Amino acid sequence: MNEEKTAEAKTGDEKTRTLAIICSKGSLDMAYPALVLANAARMLGIEVKLFFTFWGMDIITRDKVEHLKVTPVGNPAMHMPNLVGVIPGTTELATAMMKAKIQKLDIPDVPEFLEMIHDAGAEIYACRMAAEMMGLDKEDLVDQVDDIVGAMEFLEMTEDAQLLFI
Repeated sequence: MNEEKTAEAKTGDEKTRTLAIICSKGSLDMAYPALVLANAARMLGIEVKLFFTFWGMDIITRDKVEHLKVTPVGNPAMHMPNLVGVIPGTTELATAMMKAKIQKLDIPDVPEFLEMIHDAGAEIYACRMAAEMMGLDKEDLVDQVDDIVGAMEFLEMTEDAQLLFI
């Protein structure tokens, strides 16, 4: 988006662009695509609304956000036989390797990234049904979660938004 378009969107001459990202997976390697895209969108002046549901709730749950893992089993992009993934310690090794690469690239860890994009104006929502299924209340979630909403409510608030399902 060029600077003129961004300025127009901010003055109200053109409807502001919105990106809605639905996060349904709670592994470390699935947290980053949503957070990177949300950050990039905010940097371009695009409104961002993130919706965490099912296993994606781990990314915003206080007790789990610092313990996300990379699981090689069933992940063909890891380029290793599934049998190797079941060897004890493989998940921890893959997780440590990814965290080391992330740190080397000076990319924030997940809790810092959530804080950064929320401070930049992104809205963060938890799925009501998933929260109820997992016995979670707002107090169980990171401070950046704006609210717990139902799927229909999220779809209403993101009408006409570009939608990504991760």
